[in-house]
Amino acid sequence: MSQTLSVAAQPTPIAKALAIAVCATALLAACAPANDAASPAADAEVPAIAPTSTAADDVATEPAAPVSDAASGTVGGDGSQIVLDTLGETDLGSADLAGELACSFSEDDQPPLLYAMGVVGSQDPAQGIVKVAGYVEPVRAPGGFDGMTQNPTFTGQGKTIRIEETGAAIGGGESPPRPATLTYQRADGASRTFEGRWQCGP
Repeated sequence: MSQTLSVAAQPTPIAKALAIAVCATALLAACAPANDAASPAADAEVPAIAPTSTAADDVATEPAAPVSDAASGTVGGDGSQIVLDTLGETDLGSADLAGELACSFSEDDQPPLLYAMGVVGSQDPAQGIVKVAGYVEPVRAPGGFDGMTQNPTFTGQGKTIRIEETGAAIGGGESPPRPATLTYQRADGASRTFEGRWQCGP
């Protein structure tokens, strides 16, 4: 009799399996909330990654190099360019310059940049014109026509213009041209030098 009861009290394999399944379910249920609660905290702890600059970005943000005024021929002053235009027939006719003989400065056989007239043997200033950025403006040089034949200096409102011969006469004739420079100096300190020819005579 006692042997029969001992056999009956032992758990069957099915009962063992059910007990294991119940324990496993309970353990999963207990672990699940802890994992869910930890997820936001884990997400919150991930730091934001700041963008880093690249070599291309550094190059793109570098300021452009300033353009030198010397590249355009104008040096100094407020930065604006000195522009001399050639004088046309209308400009010369409208100027109504008084004098017997004329002198002119031109570049490469172009129409003159400066044109002036004076009286031989007179101390009255020679009268001339230049065209600055489209506007014809008067200039004058001391000593009449004779004063213009030796490196003359012309003056006008806000400007000084110096002619300097740089070589011997080119060709023959009564009034051959000579290589020369024209230096335009503005009242603000700007200057620009043009290379060309200075010619005086009938």
